[in-house]
Amino acid sequence: MYDSKIRRKWFVDWLARWRDKDVIKVVTGIRRCGKTTLFELFRKQLVESGLAADRIIAINFEDPDCASFAGWREAWEFIKPNIKPDGRTYVFLDEVQNVPEFEKLVDGLYSRKNLDVYITGSNAKFLSGELATFLTGRYVEIRLQPLHFTEYITLFPDRDAHSVFNDFLRFGGFPFAAQLANGSRTQLDYLSGILDTVLYKDVMAQNGYRDAATLKRIVRFLFDNIGNLLSVNKIVGMFKSEGFSVPHATLDTYIDALCQTFLLDRVDRYDIKGRQYLKTTAKYYVADTGLRRTLLGTKGEDFGHLLENVVYRELRRRFREIYVGMLNNGEVDFVTLENGLPLYFQVAHTVRDEATLTRELAPLRAIRDNHPKFLLTLDNDPPLDHDGIKRMNVVEFLLDPKSLETL
Repeated sequence: MYDSKIRRKWFVDWLARWRDKDVIKVVTGIRRCGKTTLFELFRKQLVESGLAADRIIAINFEDPDCASFAGWREAWEFIKPNIKPDGRTYVFLDEVQNVPEFEKLVDGLYSRKNLDVYITGSNAKFLSGELATFLTGRYVEIRLQPLHFTEYITLFPDRDAHSVFNDFLRFGGFPFAAQLANGSRTQLDYLSGILDTVLYKDVMAQNGYRDAATLKRIVRFLFDNIGNLLSVNKIVGMFKSEGFSVPHATLDTYIDALCQTFLLDRVDRYDIKGRQYLKTTAKYYVADTGLRRTLLGTKGEDFGHLLENVVYRELRRRFREIYVGMLNNGEVDFVTLENGLPLYFQVAHTVRDEATLTRELAPLRAIRDNHPKFLLTLDNDPPLDHDGIKRMNVVEFLLDPKSLETL
């Protein structure tokens, strides 16, 4: 368990807003991003607010002591005696997808009106299929990620924010890894363990895959190409040029499984002029830059793409819809949609060279609407305005909750 001073306030507050509401609260996210500890923090808040501890039932289905739960009925029989007959009982089920036919357990708990139910899962598939059928319109979901920079920086109160960000960019934000010496063998071993668990347990074992070498090669390629527009055909062709053959269907299936485990996110294209969604090609971003460095070594220290990955993860926290913006003669790194209204983001390592600044501003200037546009860089300069385009430092953008307000 990581240090309790990492409060994860944004996510705890989200759970608090949904407390006692007639929906199941679902927290998803990659392994070791902090889902179990998030529940612990929220339960502590419940008790501090005056709730009696015996009104809380908490089960972690990855705990070896829960191995005796052969099915959903056994889990139900364990929970039932601890439900209070009067008042409300709070039920927390961690990694509930490990229970056979878990959807029946969750549905049964939801039907009890004196229960407030919270569940977590490390694979997006557990919100599809039968569970979605059972619970359509009866759950709310939040995606937990490794530490965001506003959380990460609290571990280093005596250091300059830009220095801390340089470490965050390279070594990522998994909560426990963030408290180990950056670049140390211990940190590397820990991150390698997370990656291996996701690949071999969540991807291969769960899907019945056997070709570990092909899977690892695909992951390495996608990690090395974050921020590049890719298609299955393009990847197959690039592999073929290297003398490696993989069927289109196999590649597509493996990539989908990697996204289901939250190791990678696929970001589709959005035609800015035509307001249309395009799915023939997409970009991919990794859950944590530390995992990328673990697999690629110092080759993974491509600061432009790392910066783009960090900005994407922050936008993923703030917005539900994120796309790659496409124009006739250019591309905008990210378009977010909130209530149908777009915001546009361009990301660059530095734009102090005039030619680079002109190139990065060009796609934003080509957009013929008055919605907010941002150019985010690592240049440690005051915010500037380029004909309505707000240019600002990434660190300031990450730390300021009002950073998306126009100048």
